[in-house]
Amino acid sequence: MKIIKRIFLFLGILVLILLVVALFIPCEYTVSHTVTINKPQKEVYEYAKMLQNQKEWSVWVQADPNIRLTYSGEDGTVGASQTWEGNDDVGAGSQTITKLDGERIEVDLHFIKPFEGNQKAATIIKAINANSCTHTEEFYGHDPYPLNLMSIIGKKMIKDAFGKNGENLKKILEKTN
Repeated sequence: MKIIKRIFLFLGILVLILLVVALFIPCEYTVSHTVTINKPQKEVYEYAKMLQNQKEWSVWVQADPNIRLTYSGEDGTVGASQTWEGNDDVGAGSQTITKLDGERIEVDLHFIKPFEGNQKAATIIKAINANSCTHTEEFYGHDPYPLNLMSIIGKKMIKDAFGKNGENLKKILEKTN
């Protein structure tokens, strides 16, 4: 009986510590990654705004070879959307283009699986010179207390994925003529 009390006491203290730690973790956060691509800004922008091109470079789309993707609206325009349903790694959800301005692509994300939620993301493509630009992916997260504790892991996963996305995009675009 003493051992059970100690186990419960330990678990209670652990939960209390985690709840206190979560008080100091922001509920709002941004994850960002930038890569330089040696192609003109307009060419990179025109490629990146097309949702269907994500099949070629997005690690999330590529994480499930049997992913089901559906599209609505005119791809590469405000209002165009992509819906996905995949394995446990990919989950299910949709993204809709909400803003295009020649430099910035904004999307609303709606996640269904494994957790339901709504977030926002953006891609910013800025010219460095006539033949190169930066491609920045940003994710704007909001996790209410105490779920914000899990954002520590989520931010790392998103940052790693953005890094791979940037490498994939750079390789694809710099290879083309």
